[in-house]
Amino acid sequence: MKFYSTRDKDRQHAASLKDAASEGLAPDGGLYMPESIPQVDMAEVERLAGISYSGMAAYLAKTIFSEIPEYEIERITAEAYDFPVTLREIGDGLHTLELFHGPTFAFKDFGARFMGRMMGLLNEGEDLTILTATSGDTGSAVAHGFYGVEGVKVVILYPAGKVSPLQEAQMTTLGRNITAIKIDGSFDDCQRLVKSMFNDTDLRSRKRITSANSINILRWIPQSFYYFYGYCMWKRMTGKDMPEIAVPSGNYGNLAGGMLAARMGLPIKGFVAASNANDVIPEYLQTGIYRPRPSVRTVANAMDVGAPSNYERMMAMCGDSLDDLRHEVRGFSCSDDEIRGAIAEIHDRYGYLSDPHSAVGYLATRQLGVEGFWLSTAHAAKFKEVTESATGQEAQLPPAFIDMMSKEKFFCRMSAEEDALKEYLLKI
Repeated sequence: MKFYSTRDKDRQHAASLKDAASEGLAPDGGLYMPESIPQVDMAEVERLAGISYSGMAAYLAKTIFSEIPEYEIERITAEAYDFPVTLREIGDGLHTLELFHGPTFAFKDFGARFMGRMMGLLNEGEDLTILTATSGDTGSAVAHGFYGVEGVKVVILYPAGKVSPLQEAQMTTLGRNITAIKIDGSFDDCQRLVKSMFNDTDLRSRKRITSANSINILRWIPQSFYYFYGYCMWKRMTGKDMPEIAVPSGNYGNLAGGMLAARMGLPIKGFVAASNANDVIPEYLQTGIYRPRPSVRTVANAMDVGAPSNYERMMAMCGDSLDDLRHEVRGFSCSDDEIRGAIAEIHDRYGYLSDPHSAVGYLATRQLGVEGFWLSTAHAAKFKEVTESATGQEAQLPPAFIDMMSKEKFFCRMSAEEDALKEYLLKI
C-alpha cells in the first residue's frame, strides 16, 4: 500500500508506509491517505468482534497494512488493546460506546498504543523524534503509547493553563524518553509550532521528526476500528442496522476515522459532528463557508480547536464536495452552559456520570434524534472539577490517577516562538 498527500491531486508523489508515518505531514503540507481503501468482509468482522476487539482490529489492520507480517500485526493489536471496549445502554434506549477504559482513560489510547508499537517496528535501530501538540488527551495517550520505545524520543507541546491537572500529570510524570513542553499560548499555537517544524526543511534535513497527532496515518487509521466494533455491539443489542453515530469533535481525526470505516464497508447511516463553541465544521456544513479561527476555551477543552487539521481528509474522502459531506455528516454545536446541563441531566435521569466531551455527543443525540449511539471519549474523573460542579457528586478517581497525581512533574516552559522550539529540538 502506498500513501499520497491530500494535496497531491494527480498522485505524483507516492510514499511508503514507513516514509508516510515518519514524515507525519506530507512535504506539500497535506495529510497522507492510503492509495486505495480496502473493502472488508462484514460477516468476518462481526464474527471476530464476537470473540475479541483485538482480533477484529488485527483483521482490519491487515487489510491496510499489507506489507507488515500478519503475526506482527496480531502481536501489536494484542498488546495495544488489552482493555475492554463497552457499548452501554444508559436508559431510554440510549447507547454510548465507552472508549475510555485504556491506560490513560481516553479514546486516544486506541490510536497511540497501536502507533507506538508500529513505529517501534518500522524504525527498529533508528533514532526518531515524535513531536506532537495536544489540547488535552492526545499528549497523555502518546506519552504512554511510546513510553520506553527504543530509539524514539517524544516531545509534547501543550498550552499553559488550558489542560486539566490530570491531563498534565499524565504527560509530565513519566520521564525517560518523554519530554513535555508547556507553551505560553493556545492549542492553536502548539499546533502551528508543530506544523512549522515539519515545514522547516533545514530542521528536517538535520533531525528525523514525525508527529503522533491524528495527522499521522498510524494514529488516524486505528481510530476507524472501534466504529466497526460499536456497530457490531449495537446490532447485537438492538437487532437494528445502519446506526447514526454522534462524534464529539475537535481536530476531527476521530470523525475522519469513522468516515474511513464507512468507505471500508461499515453499514452506517451517517455521522454527527458534535462540537463545543469551536464550531468551524458545523458552521461550514450550514453556511458552505470554511472559516478557521483562533480557538476559544471551553469546559470540553480537548475539543478546543479552531483550525481542525483533518478537515483536509474529510474533504478528500468526499471528493472535495460539500454536498457529499453534507449527505454523510450533520453538524451540531453547543455552549458551556448546555454541556454542564447535559452532565447534570445524564446523572439525574440515568445515574450515569459523563465527562464534558461525551456530554456533547449525548446532547447531539438527544436534540437531533440520533438513532444509534454516541462516542464517550474520556473518563469523567479526568474532568472532575466540571463534573462535580454540574452534578454535586464527587467523581471517583481510579487508583492509577491518584498515584499519578502524587508524582513529581517534569516539563519545560517555552514561548510560542518557532526559533525557540527549533533550537530545543536540535539540542536533544
